[in-house]
Amino acid sequence: MRKRTTLRVASMVAALAVCGLVAAGTSWADDVGRAKNDAGLGLATVVANIFYVPVKVGYATIGGVTGGLGYALTGGNRQAAERIWVSSFGGDYILTREMVRGRERINFAGSQDPNM
Repeated sequence: MRKRTTLRVASMVAALAVCGLVAAGTSWADDVGRAKNDAGLGLATVVANIFYVPVKVGYATIGGVTGGLGYALTGGNRQAAERIWVSSFGGDYILTREMVRGRERINFAGSQDPNM
């Protein structure tokens, strides 16, 4: 009788241990999946910035020069120059993960609207 009780207790402990391992394995697999997704998204963000940042800096540089020319050619009309400068100097210079993921808007150019 004692052997049967011991065998039952051992079987129950083994079953609980297997359930615990399965639950831990599922959680671990989920963590690995999330880590792979995060790593992929991080890599995509870096690659996107390799192309985006030089284009944005070039756009801002050209806008700065164009705004200066606009100021000079309009006889010192600051409003004309500022329209160009705000559009070219404003906006995002670096993409974030949320932008690459599509959850945040990418603002390449600045906005004349202060609410944007």
